[in-house]
Amino acid sequence: MSADKSVEIKDLYHTYTDENNMVLKGIDLEVCSQEFCVLLGKSGSGKSTLLRCINGLNTPLKGDILIQGERVTKKNLRQKRRHLGMIFQEYNLVNRLTVLENVLCGTLASVDNWRAGLRYFKNEEKDQAYCLLEKVGLENFAHVRVDQLSGGQKQRVGIARALAQNPRIILADEPVSSLDPVTSEEILTLLLNICKSENLTVLITLHQLQYARMFGERIIGLKKGRIMFDNDAADLNDDAVDQIYERSVSNG
Repeated sequence: MSADKSVEIKDLYHTYTDENNMVLKGIDLEVCSQEFCVLLGKSGSGKSTLLRCINGLNTPLKGDILIQGERVTKKNLRQKRRHLGMIFQEYNLVNRLTVLENVLCGTLASVDNWRAGLRYFKNEEKDQAYCLLEKVGLENFAHVRVDQLSGGQKQRVGIARALAQNPRIILADEPVSSLDPVTSEEILTLLLNICKSENLTVLITLHQLQYARMFGERIIGLKKGRIMFDNDAADLNDDAVDQIYERSVSNG
């Protein structure tokens, strides 16, 4: 694997039930450093499962995943996860904690177990969290409880929390599916700009074709657990959409 590859997946299979009901069927994929890749596909196509396998939330039945050139194993999973920032569809924030405390939770994977258990954070970690809140436009909300925020603000917290890990790779699973169109574009623009400025690799699942075309550099289309399309966003024409979604779509 060459040095400019962030993620490499080899012959990956996964099932939630049995081998007769595979969700992923022999996925082979390489993602280069600093690429902004959009995963498209119908519900059940396997795109979210693929992200969860990369992050170690799901254990593949078969196949290999390499992060920055090193194969992920049970032994090194915790260490490799430090390179991966995860942004979730439903935010996965702790509502009773403040915005700042939620962002600081992003550092827990890299601190000692006793500090993680006590949620003890150093001053430099708090300073970094404040800087990240400024970066996502929430510097005035640091001490507000998360359950007082709008959906768009919660997703900004999710982005800041992922960045608190100092990741090299961002995995985002349907991060704007619950947001209105204006807020969705704001969040995707923010994510794209931050990842470009920080030289991060991004794998993001979306179900809106227009956003895939607007923000994606590379589109990876999944159908029934297999990759059916892998090309530049400019090549996502109607024929490609028909192939991915098994239907005719004349515009995004």
